[in-house]
Amino acid sequence: MAKAIWNNQVVAESDQFEIVEGNVYFPPDAVKREYLKPSNTSTHCPWKGDASYFTLTVDGKENVDAAWYYPETFEKAAHIKDHIAFWNGVAVEQ
Repeated sequence: MAKAIWNNQVVAESDQFEIVEGNVYFPPDAVKREYLKPSNTSTHCPWKGDASYFTLTVDGKENVDAAWYYPETFEKAAHIKDHIAFWNGVAVEQ
């Protein structure tokens, strides 16, 4: 079981997840969407593709660009398409 926790709230939880480069990628249905707000931020990974970001909002507090995902991936990263990973103070437990 993996969990992502921020501001004392579980924002994602699943028995099924992928680990890539030390990051836990949660399936889309394992993330509590009510805490996610789309961001205009994007980054590029040469082997995964272009990442899009979410800002986490929990109990009135925001964690800007604390979650990312790959809406389209290159072939080698197809297994994490649309999966969501966290950073920037989000505690991820396995």
